[in-house]
Amino acid sequence: MKIAFLSFYSGVVYRGVETFVHQLSNSLVELGHKVIVYQLGQELPRAKYQTVSIPIRVDWEQKGSYKPLVNYYALRVKEFTKMVLRQIDRDVDIVFPTNGQWQGALCRIWTTFHRKKLVISGQSGPGADDKMNLFACPSVFVGLTDYQAKWARKVNPFVKVKKIPNGVDLADFRLDVKPLDINLQDPVILCVSAFDEWKRLDLVIRAVARLKRESLLLVGKGRDEKKLRSLGTKLLGKRFKIMSFPHSEMPKVYAASDLFTYATVPWESFGIVLVEAMGSGLPVVATDDPIRREIVGDAGFFVDPTDTDAYAKALKEALDKNWGDKPRKQAEKFDWDKIARQYEKLFKSL
Repeated sequence: MKIAFLSFYSGVVYRGVETFVHQLSNSLVELGHKVIVYQLGQELPRAKYQTVSIPIRVDWEQKGSYKPLVNYYALRVKEFTKMVLRQIDRDVDIVFPTNGQWQGALCRIWTTFHRKKLVISGQSGPGADDKMNLFACPSVFVGLTDYQAKWARKVNPFVKVKKIPNGVDLADFRLDVKPLDINLQDPVILCVSAFDEWKRLDLVIRAVARLKRESLLLVGKGRDEKKLRSLGTKLLGKRFKIMSFPHSEMPKVYAASDLFTYATVPWESFGIVLVEAMGSGLPVVATDDPIRREIVGDAGFFVDPTDTDAYAKALKEALDKNWGDKPRKQAEKFDWDKIARQYEKLFKSL
């Protein structure tokens, strides 16, 4: 089969959606399919699929907005999508947009006219963006968890919904990786995330600050970096660092840590970093919501991160507990090889 992904930010940033596109595309190529990824940036290292870079000028200094359809980045994605659809191969079997809003609607028009199949996965999570994706009426909407799939069926009962989670490359994220020297006092609590307000990284900093000797490493980039650096330095001093690494280096970062935590809002769709951490053997302390509970299972604790005392207590208890092989066993449920075969089966059924 021939599958085309539209991934505006790929090659420029590397978050959950971009990881999803890269890993799934590579896995589908290994299964014998032809995959083309249309993206803003240049080809990624270790990409086995064909990359087509679309020359859209973007002012990254522009502040984002949650106003749908008319905010700066939504309009850039619209421009990008129109350029892709003018040049996309007509013999493609599956069109797979990943950036929502205008992109889903425009791809619906193109696939209807050319009699192709449209697949959209719920990378945005239960909320306005994925409602727009559902009302674009794709051939199938992929919910990443049982909770999201159930939500999607209620939003648009006329759209076929299939549950397939995101995954992790267990050949990279494993237990025997040599740790990176990050020069922080042990034990190290790790959080990997975009530095956006809705990731609630300030709550992570405040909770770790309640502990006596534990260090916190934040890994990522984003517009809130300056604010987070100031807060972390103020509350944690030398027990705090902000760093950034290419994705290929991340297994070494997980290996240098003792615990992973994720205080995201309850409506985030997934959190690939959770399965990367568990694949690396790390237990997790995460937001107490149905999505995180489904992903983490018995490999971690769940907490309301806005309750700083309870959050700090959960972090301490997680560090003191012997988790055995539970994190790795949980991560094995999300092996990309298994996930790619589920997508292959779904594509062939359309």
